[in-house]
Amino acid sequence: MNPPAATTADDGPQERAPDERAPDPGDERLLIALSRTGDRAAFESLVRRTARLVYARAYLEAGDAHRAEDLAQETFLTAWRSVAQLAPGTDAAGVRAWLLSILRTTAIDAARHDNRKKRRHVRADADELLGVADRGPTAPQALQRDEQRQRVLHALRELPDEYRQVLALRYLAGADHDAIGRQLALTNGSLRGLLHRGLALLRKKLADEPAAGT
Repeated sequence: MNPPAATTADDGPQERAPDERAPDPGDERLLIALSRTGDRAAFESLVRRTARLVYARAYLEAGDAHRAEDLAQETFLTAWRSVAQLAPGTDAAGVRAWLLSILRTTAIDAARHDNRKKRRHVRADADELLGVADRGPTAPQALQRDEQRQRVLHALRELPDEYRQVLALRYLAGADHDAIGRQLALTNGSLRGLLHRGLALLRKKLADEPAAGT
């Protein structure tokens, strides 16, 4: 049986599938139970309900949109292969925690793989590297944008988890308020409060943290 494909934030706005509406806890428990038996359609429904959450956390781990897509995809493939190992009676919160645990392991393995590749290429010719870096008039601007993005991600990672999750879903995964509320079981009022306070904390951290080169 082929594993289901994961949905990522770059898929863009789509019509909301019926099972993406406010989920019934009993319905989610049924989907989880069916997934444990190898029901692909049920697992794909769970993927659609959790894809943005996994992608947002992957973006925080990787700091790069394309890398986050790869990590999210690998997370769901691993989850599909091991879904039968979920404990009977696992609820939606348990599935989300399980997926994020798989993501952390996937990210660690990917980082180790990258480090091995870097060590193999450590003797690359410096002049060639400089030539690539200097190619084109936009290289300095691209570097500046990347430095700013890394500053924001660094500050975001240091926020308390309640703020980090909602900001990552909103601004990294592009989830709307309804989707975030479903993912994190938050009321609209609670979500707006977390977003407002989280943005204020993020701006303060960025203001207190000097930019690179200053």
